[in-house]
Amino acid sequence: MDGISTFFENEWVIFWTIPIFTGTVGWLINWTGLIMLFKPVRLYGVRVPGLAEVARLLPHKLQEIPGLLYGRLGWQGIVPARAAKMGSIAVDKAIAKIGTPQEFYQHLDPPVIGEHIVSIMEPKVPEIVEGVMLRQHPQLWKSLPPRLKDAIIQRVKQQLPNIVEEITDEIGEHIDQLLDPKIMVIEHFRKNPALVNKIFYDVGERELKLMVRVGFVFGFLLGIPVAIIDVFFHLWWTLPFLGVIVGWITNLLGMALIFSPVEERRILGIKVHGLFLRRQDEVASIYAKIIADDVITLENIGDFLLYGPRGDRTHQMLEEAMGPAIDRAAGPVRGALRVAVGTREFDAIRDQVAHDSAAHTIEPFKDPSFSARQSEKIRLLFEKRTRELPSQDFVEMLRAAIKEDEWMLYAHGAVMGFGGGLLHVLIFSSDKFL
Repeated sequence: MDGISTFFENEWVIFWTIPIFTGTVGWLINWTGLIMLFKPVRLYGVRVPGLAEVARLLPHKLQEIPGLLYGRLGWQGIVPARAAKMGSIAVDKAIAKIGTPQEFYQHLDPPVIGEHIVSIMEPKVPEIVEGVMLRQHPQLWKSLPPRLKDAIIQRVKQQLPNIVEEITDEIGEHIDQLLDPKIMVIEHFRKNPALVNKIFYDVGERELKLMVRVGFVFGFLLGIPVAIIDVFFHLWWTLPFLGVIVGWITNLLGMALIFSPVEERRILGIKVHGLFLRRQDEVASIYAKIIADDVITLENIGDFLLYGPRGDRTHQMLEEAMGPAIDRAAGPVRGALRVAVGTREFDAIRDQVAHDSAAHTIEPFKDPSFSARQSEKIRLLFEKRTRELPSQDFVEMLRAAIKEDEWMLYAHGAVMGFGGGLLHVLIFSSDKFL
């Protein structure tokens, strides 16, 4: 026992345990900081009565702590908590500079989309025509000879490729008014916070893992001057106090290592460049695949066109475009139908067919397997343009979404640094309290 006691009281042992402690704490800080960034995906916490009201009186920075403004004491990963913000930044800093809605649509190959729409819609033509006729003029439709009914349906089917071609052209012509990538991406990210985690982690996996490892290095190196100061002052509160500084700086250096400097520099002949930025070409490929597979997809575009905030405009445009096309599709029987039901009633039938057909022309956009096949063209566009992004835009594509919240990571590091310093005092220098 005396040997162990002597060992723990040896000044050199105490001196070198300080950087070992700060190095270990530095590793723990960055490891747990990584967990704080991504987990949990959804907000977990205990609802505290009155907390939401109190939170609104706090400084803005503190209000950003996940859950407080909802009256819950808990935590949500910083990245998924800022999913909507990430979507906004992803558009402003990258997607909007990579291409316009018109470019995205053209890369999805409208002629191929048209062929797919025809293949999906053709079997539904009898159902659409018969459904409208039975609602508008059930007696007339029932009294028509089967051969005439079939002639009307076949005529519409024959005209379908031309109708669909006009529709896809019309969508392409007005896509900038119908599709808002920013709203689409923000909503998609907000509903899928796990996807935002995937973007951050897949794109920056190598740098994030390195950040954890260098936490020990930074902590150890910073611990040496701390040990020297402790030797000189020999006060019990020195280590906890300096632990706060070491913990804060360890996280700060980790983030700087990944993202700074934005532009490559040479210092004493050594290349200095943010680790993340050095891999722009490689990262572009990973980022492009995620965006093409999960964000700017034909399926998501179709969903936005039909059910997004501009969905009514899409339906109106489709119906206006389909009316004349259906007129032509009626062909020779149009005159007979006008005489049989009257001009106004015929127009009502045509408009109803146009209305019922409109949604069907977009529904094939939402076919997951077809969307996946078309995504390769978007991926190639994104990969090429992401590689060409200026370094500032490239780095802000990810960092800007969490930059305002980085203080939480630094504060977390400071708290752990304080705890590490206090633990060292309790183990090696409890006599300082006396």
